[in-house]
Amino acid sequence: MATNTSNVTAALPKPMKATSNGAFQHENPLDYALPLLILQICLVVAFTRTLAFLLKPLRQPRVIAEIIGGILLGPSALGRSERFLHTVFPPKSMTVLDTVANIGLLFFLFLVGLELDIRSIRRTGTKSLAIAGAGITLPFLLGIGTSFVLRSTISKGSAHAPFLVFMGVSLSITAFPVLARILAELKLLTTDVGRIAMSAAAVNDVVAWILLALAIALSGSNTSPLISLWVLLCGVGFVVFSVYVIRPLLELMARRSPDGEPVKEIYICITLSLVLASSFVTDSIGIHALFGAFVVGILVPKDSPFPGVLIEKIEDLVAGLFLPLYFASSGLKTNVATISGAQSWGLLVLVIATACFGKIIGTMFVSRMFFKVPFREAAALGFLMNTKGLVELIVLNIGKDRKASTHVHRLAS
Repeated sequence: MATNTSNVTAALPKPMKATSNGAFQHENPLDYALPLLILQICLVVAFTRTLAFLLKPLRQPRVIAEIIGGILLGPSALGRSERFLHTVFPPKSMTVLDTVANIGLLFFLFLVGLELDIRSIRRTGTKSLAIAGAGITLPFLLGIGTSFVLRSTISKGSAHAPFLVFMGVSLSITAFPVLARILAELKLLTTDVGRIAMSAAAVNDVVAWILLALAIALSGSNTSPLISLWVLLCGVGFVVFSVYVIRPLLELMARRSPDGEPVKEIYICITLSLVLASSFVTDSIGIHALFGAFVVGILVPKDSPFPGVLIEKIEDLVAGLFLPLYFASSGLKTNVATISGAQSWGLLVLVIATACFGKIIGTMFVSRMFFKVPFREAAALGFLMNTKGLVELIVLNIGKDRKASTHVHRLAS
């Protein structure tokens, strides 16, 4: 027994030390975690910003450049060079890179929650609710139909129920943060189309995250339905606790931060610590750390300068440094070259067509048939509700980590 244990220990790679003594001490800085992470961040940011500059004439949002940059840095392009991949992104460094990227992702989901005003969803008219319902229902049903095709071909080992829900959610979700930035850039936020699209996307986002929580609860390694039930009940308990304990604390800090006066540093520190603590709780429950951050963001009062100050404090750091790392981390797990043969390309076309058709046609149909929206505005709503971005990538990565949608991740990425 002792011999076997020592053999296993010897086979495991040594963990990376944090810092080196420098090149003059005959040590390669890239063999140490901190200098390698710094190089990775600088390379990813410079590469994605260059792509964003090149795509600017096409009026593409920066998130598109970051997605493309992540894929190009991975084994699909530059990563085809073994020397490059093992020098800049060696396997032993991926835990550190993924951890830092996911911390950034937590705060990004917190920012998404800050931008979502639940009261505006309550005030949403019948038109926006119906459009949101159509934008979720038809793609979700088409996603379930597509999942049967995928399970009979390339995903035969996937768990049935979680796979269906992950497929439905990944095809039916609208990227609320990306949509908000597109509407702001095109100066459409104050138009009727912009307001309807934002309200419908907010409803869509909340419903999709609830469905995703269900999918994660169903996809645990323990197949007992009681475990899934406990996960869901604990998730509901966390939300109730947040509403009755965390929200009053956030409201107290917001009231003590009047307009025109600087927000106290301790309030910022407490809020960001609440984000991390809530993420720890939801991860411990078995949902996902992202849900805790998202819930805290939603609960921050929106009628005070407090959320604006929070956004100002952390948005540039998160969007500028951490999010590109998440795209790079995802791109390193994606190899487009593995999509080969008629079957793979056919399934790729099927997934893309299903995702776009369900959103656009469902939204246009309800807008035209029930609310007599002019064809041009209905078409604009359909394409706006079809906005894709980081949120879908998060869903696919969670599904991949839970071994519910490994092949779909490769196709959809």
